[in-house]
Amino acid sequence: MTRVRFISADGGTVREVTGRPGDRLLDLAQADGQPLEGTCEGQMACSTCHVIVDADDFTRLPMATEMEEDMLDLAAGATRTSRLACQIYLDSGLDSLTVRIPGEVHNMQGR
Repeated sequence: MTRVRFISADGGTVREVTGRPGDRLLDLAQADGQPLEGTCEGQMACSTCHVIVDADDFTRLPMATEMEEDMLDLAAGATRTSRLACQIYLDSGLDSLTVRIPGEVHNMQGR
């Protein structure tokens, strides 16, 4: 099992959940009730699953693809440690991963 800590946008709430190797961070977050919309259902066509990875954990993740980087350019409040939760798959090397939920999102697909 892999532990993940979700920190709310205001920093006031921290929830720790567990997932299995191969689980997608977006699915784990949504199952926990985190406010990650994932409008495109993980197809990398929006940035509504944008999370900010703790700086100490960021280097443990595989590098983002160029396509993911392009979507992150459109994400509200993106930082140098931002990633799309739909592109993070859990493995044993990610145990104790900490991510913060951003305060706002931009849905590039519109409604």
